[in-house]
Amino acid sequence: MRKQIVAGNWKMNNDLSQTEALITDLKAQEKTTNAEVMVAPTAVNLSQACNSVKGSNIEVIAQNMHFAENGAYTGEISADMLKSIGVNTVILGHSERREYFNETDEMLAKKVDAALAKGMRVIFCFGEELADRKAGNEETVVESQIKNALFHLEAAAFQNIVLAYEPVWAIGTGETASPEQAQDMHAFIRKTLADTYGTEVADNMSILYGGSVKPANAEEIFSKPDVDGGLIGGASLKAEDFFAIVNAF
Repeated sequence: MRKQIVAGNWKMNNDLSQTEALITDLKAQEKTTNAEVMVAPTAVNLSQACNSVKGSNIEVIAQNMHFAENGAYTGEISADMLKSIGVNTVILGHSERREYFNETDEMLAKKVDAALAKGMRVIFCFGEELADRKAGNEETVVESQIKNALFHLEAAAFQNIVLAYEPVWAIGTGETASPEQAQDMHAFIRKTLADTYGTEVADNMSILYGGSVKPANAEEIFSKPDVDGGLIGGASLKAEDFFAIVNAF
């Protein structure tokens, strides 16, 4: 059975005191839910965040990691470093990493391999830009991103992968993807998996939607049969809004 997941990507927001305050607010808002709840603070606050969430069901995850175990990679963070402070899940391939830091499918494949080799779970992001959508190339782009970074893996590896579809054109642009557009792409992604790895892998894959999910639209988006949760940006920075999204299930 697929897991329902709501993950908050805090991006480059919140200093240490703000991180602790938000986690306190999140713990106060937390209710019983079947969904897995995750938050991804900035790297410098991960260790304290892991301590702060104790006593709750909230998991602290990382926004990024390097593919090397160690070495001369100034400013980077390895899987072992993350695991040493209790972080066992990492977001890879976010559109902002692709756009601003030139992360390629080939680089992301190495990062995925490194995370899986250390027993970590990966939330793998992908999605088309507005020009792709307007040209009708969205499925081609998404299929390419998934296959280039993930389809060298054995089927068993997908037990530790969560997919996150983020239409780049619907993030902070004023453009909005409809729940039907989200469902159509999620169904295509699941079919793409099934065509290569079979229906068992596809049917057990959690696929999150990352296109400006808010309390007002979460229930409708999450009601779609192939949408298993959300990768939440701005709305995850307010505890009340974030848990309104979690409770939309």
